[in-house]
Amino acid sequence: MIEELYQKNLMRLAANATGSQKLENPHFTETLDNPTCGDRITLQVKLEDGRITELSQDNRSCLLCQASASLLAENAVGLTAEDLHKVIAQIHKILNGEEEHAETPWEKLEYFTPVHAHKSRHLCVLLPFHALKKILQQESADAP
Repeated sequence: MIEELYQKNLMRLAANATGSQKLENPHFTETLDNPTCGDRITLQVKLEDGRITELSQDNRSCLLCQASASLLAENAVGLTAEDLHKVIAQIHKILNGEEEHAETPWEKLEYFTPVHAHKSRHLCVLLPFHALKKILQQESADAP
C-alpha cells in the first residue's frame, strides 16, 4: 500500500524542488504547518495586478507535500485567486476519488490520484495550496 502511494512520478516531482530558491523582497510570505504530521511550508510570492509573477517555496515536509509544492511552483506564475480556486477544487475531486482520468488544469495533478486511499495524507498534498490561498486572500484584503 505504501509502495502504491510513493510512485516514481511523485518522487521525481519532489526531487525537482521547483521554486526552492528564496525571493528578494517578496510581497507576501506565508508559513503553514500540518499538525498531524509535522509538515511545514513557507511560500514567498510577488504579485502584480492580482497575478503571481514569482513564487518560491521552502518546506520541511514529507514527499507528498514536497511534490505538491514543486508542482505549484511549476505552474504558479500567471495564476490569479480565481485560477487557484479552480485548481484546488480539482485537487479535492482527485483526492476524494471523484474524477479518475478527468481533464485537469495541470496534467501532473493526476500523480496524486493514489493519495485518495490515504485520507490522513490529503492535507500533506493540500498544504502548499492552502498557503497560497491565504496569501491571495491577504492580497485581496490589502488591495485598495
